[in-house]
Amino acid sequence: MSERRARPASKNPVKSAWRRAVTPPPQPEPPEPAPAAGTTASDSSEVASVVQAVLYRDGVRVSAPATLAETYRELRDQPSGMAWIGLARPTEAELLSLAAEFDLHPLAVEDALEAHQRPKLERYGETLFVVLRAARYLDAPEEVDFGELHVFVGPDFVITVRHGAAPDLSAVRHRMEETPELLKLGPEAVLYAILDAVVDGYEPVVVGVQNDIDEIETEVFRGDPEVSRRIYELSREMVEFQRATRPLVGMLHGLMAGFSKYGTDEELQRYLRDVADHVTHTSERVDGFRQALTEILTVNTTLVTQQQNAEMRALAEAGFEQNEEIKKISSWAAILFAPTLVGTIYGMNFKHMPELHWVLGYPFAIALMGIVCTSLYVIFKRRDWL
Repeated sequence: MSERRARPASKNPVKSAWRRAVTPPPQPEPPEPAPAAGTTASDSSEVASVVQAVLYRDGVRVSAPATLAETYRELRDQPSGMAWIGLARPTEAELLSLAAEFDLHPLAVEDALEAHQRPKLERYGETLFVVLRAARYLDAPEEVDFGELHVFVGPDFVITVRHGAAPDLSAVRHRMEETPELLKLGPEAVLYAILDAVVDGYEPVVVGVQNDIDEIETEVFRGDPEVSRRIYELSREMVEFQRATRPLVGMLHGLMAGFSKYGTDEELQRYLRDVADHVTHTSERVDGFRQALTEILTVNTTLVTQQQNAEMRALAEAGFEQNEEIKKISSWAAILFAPTLVGTIYGMNFKHMPELHWVLGYPFAIALMGIVCTSLYVIFKRRDWL
């Protein structure tokens, strides 16, 4: 659990409301609404891009307009109100409509439309544009899924553009609506609550990755042949994780640098510092994961090399033993070949042979066989062939 959740309750009602909002029990993500009757699949996807548009005044929900046009009209009728518009993979027409109504910068709108942006914080006049990379750990495939979130924060509006399944902003909205004292602080409070949700979402990912690394270490020393691929895939995910967390540290410090200039509420300042601490800790953990994976890959390469060397040495030893056996067999074959040769010559059925009628012919042949065999045996023995 984070340190801010372990602090004692404050007597300040705004501070207490803030802590209740950032320390909720886990809420299940509500199912997506079914398409209305009579709509086609393409119509349903267009309608579903606007997840929810709600107007608030003094921290209390006033209305939930069904369309963006109604949201604009009601916000104009309530100068002291705040609109929180949530979109998921919006169309170009919707973003252009929002840009025209809230005077959003074209470059920020282009980034929100195209997605695939790195985390960053940019200020265009009175509007703050924030890009966040959310992450969640998927247990079944044991991998990290990344989502992208774009947030426009203005004097009286918050627009969230989500690309991906994470984070669950419906839970953030629910918690904020349960603490009207917090919503009174305006769009900045919503932004910080979103930041907290994204940063808190990193913790299960860190735990899941740590478990994966522990399993990989076991597989490495067990000699699993598939472990190299798993190390490589997890290393790629850690590169993406670094790209999500490392820029966020600088972004939060940039927000903290503008506390005095923009008159940020004191409690929100404390909260932002706490989020910055958590992001720094997470970024350091991710850096440690990358280093650990690099070292594990080195160890795995060393172990694989040692195993290959052992196999080559075993093959060489087997070949050497085989050569020794071949030498022995060849030596005995050569020794036995000598008497076979002599016997073959004297066994030929020729009438005129010099030693055929010689009295000492037989002893000479036997002696010749013995001398040749003995000589070959001595030669092979000296060469360690026998």
